[in-house]
Amino acid sequence: MNIDSIVKNNLCTGCGVCISEDKSNRAKMVWNNEGFLVPLLDRKSSQDEMIKVCPFSLNQKNEDELGDIFLKERDNQYQDKIGYYYSLYAGYSKEFRKTSSSGGIATYVFKMLLEYKIVDNLFIVKEVDGEYAYQFFSNIEEITQISKTRYTPVTLEKLFQEISEIEGTVAVSGVACFVKAIRLKQMYNPKLKEKIKFVVGIICGGLKSKYYTDYLAQEAGCDSEYSYAQYRVKNEQSYALDYRFSCEEKLNKRIHMVEMRSLGDMWGTGLFKSNACDFCDDVVTELADISLGDAWIDPYNKNGLGNSIIITRTKVAENLIQEGLNEKYLVLERVIEEEILLSQSGSFNHRHKGLLYRIEHASKNGKISPKKRQRYLKKQNLFFNFIQRSRLKTRQKSLDIWLDTRNSSLFKIKMKPYFEDLKFFTLWNHRVIRLKKILFGKSI
Repeated sequence: MNIDSIVKNNLCTGCGVCISEDKSNRAKMVWNNEGFLVPLLDRKSSQDEMIKVCPFSLNQKNEDELGDIFLKERDNQYQDKIGYYYSLYAGYSKEFRKTSSSGGIATYVFKMLLEYKIVDNLFIVKEVDGEYAYQFFSNIEEITQISKTRYTPVTLEKLFQEISEIEGTVAVSGVACFVKAIRLKQMYNPKLKEKIKFVVGIICGGLKSKYYTDYLAQEAGCDSEYSYAQYRVKNEQSYALDYRFSCEEKLNKRIHMVEMRSLGDMWGTGLFKSNACDFCDDVVTELADISLGDAWIDPYNKNGLGNSIIITRTKVAENLIQEGLNEKYLVLERVIEEEILLSQSGSFNHRHKGLLYRIEHASKNGKISPKKRQRYLKKQNLFFNFIQRSRLKTRQKSLDIWLDTRNSSLFKIKMKPYFEDLKFFTLWNHRVIRLKKILFGKSI
């Protein structure tokens, strides 16, 4: 297996870490036709080296094994879906909640990392001239510039190209597959453990194609070039899921907005999602120093300003949170494991319960898939598998139809049969679950 096979089997999420292992220095990240970043290889690219740091390599160490290397400590705890941790919280940052996604905890952590000189630099996704990309950042005074969620493809390619030239230590943020790639890189190059001193994990529902943003822009009423896409414009008077997308039309600087709830379920349907995400079994960024996500549980989801769930996995992370509590910077409550699992229940259901079906489906269609942790490979009922099949089709069709139409109105018309199929199988699966509860007093 090599990087070329990862790309051909749609198992690349564009992390770009493999580029740093190309001894020929000829590989680079480029856009593919589906709107994702993937490596473009040269015939001299050293693929045997590059594959070592790929998070979707078939024979790479899994999250349990890497967790033992990087996070296992004498006094932390372990849960087989959450990973290693010290404490679990839900709540928000007083200073950054209004200007950030969720509860603003990520921005608080970034600020404290710089202010307490735990690291000298951040490598985070930042806006430059209305577009978004990973950038090095060290200006505490401008910390709110990095406080928003970005549902657009980005790559870590620049990190390892420039890190040796950056003075001092670095903290990096990323979704689960990006974090895993960083840990693999550190495993093969231990000096990077000291250079990259802290990793912030962003809990992810799946990576989106760049065409997702184009679709949202059109739904917001912008049919020409745009910039400054904002994916989570909060409604303070409502609840957490009631947010808007906005963008700025380049021609006349007009702001366009659309209520996201008016567009239906953009996550459970798999619209514009990377195929590789269907083979990720790390729901809560198990390999980060701290994991942050939306608190999609009662009562935290009732507040339109948003709340975060927080999983501290190292002493440094736990101390940052405790300092925030002691100084009244943070408003947090401790939560239990079951609440963390419930807050991401949709992702756990899809990623874990549907994993065996998706692996078998890939194999039947002549596709390879990465080796996953055995405890998640469990057979499910017939209707649940029909849901998985329908989601696979919906995901791919969303990309195919968008490339064919580039028009949101036509897109919705042509996608309607696939949405209806998915809705039908989901309804029947729920009926089966309810019947099982009535007959046996438990869910499947």
